[in-house]
Amino acid sequence: MKCRHCLVEFHPRKTNFYLGTDKDGVWGITCFDCPACNRMNLYLVNGKFDHKSKKFDTINSISSIRPKGSSHSPCPSEVPPSIAEDYEEACIVLPDSPKASAALSRRCLQNLLRDVGKVKPGNLANEIQQVIDSGNLPSHLVKALDMVRQIGNFAAHPMKSNSTGEIVPVEPEEAEWDLEVLEALFDFYYVQPKQLSDKIDTLNTKLVDIGKNPIK
Repeated sequence: MKCRHCLVEFHPRKTNFYLGTDKDGVWGITCFDCPACNRMNLYLVNGKFDHKSKKFDTINSISSIRPKGSSHSPCPSEVPPSIAEDYEEACIVLPDSPKASAALSRRCLQNLLRDVGKVKPGNLANEIQQVIDSGNLPSHLVKALDMVRQIGNFAAHPMKSNSTGEIVPVEPEEAEWDLEVLEALFDFYYVQPKQLSDKIDTLNTKLVDIGKNPIK
């Protein structure tokens, strides 16, 4: 996972603390200690708590309480505003509503795949498969995209695929993963091509200055 304080990736080791029970169910705190910045990432969890294992067997809801607010990087300027808008809003609402964040991320992903993946419009699961089958993505992004379907359990929750903007129940950490996949796709589809284009333009300027033909 990614530390919400310093944005460094780390392998999470979580500790669960039982708080108590009210009419809305069992409440607890899940803590992830970041080895990079030595800060705690704290989440308020509602679900079913096993006192023997000190773990939540079932999680009904999870929300960040420290730090508050989005820890994700700003959307790259190369991303079209129509796509960036959903991503940025998904980041903002993530701490308070993972369901709303995931819905915005799914819609953002679908628009991205149609914009640069050139998929045939359909449901999100099929569009993901089209991009995977195209062979245009590196293996790590193929796996990341496929995990969007697996973590989201699209087979059990077809609304997530057929009506991407609908607010429906999400699996623990699903909304966070959707945002991380979007960030990786932004880099691949928008940032890297722009960086390469800029480098080519710089090189062509130098070639012209010394009397050589530019690279086409």
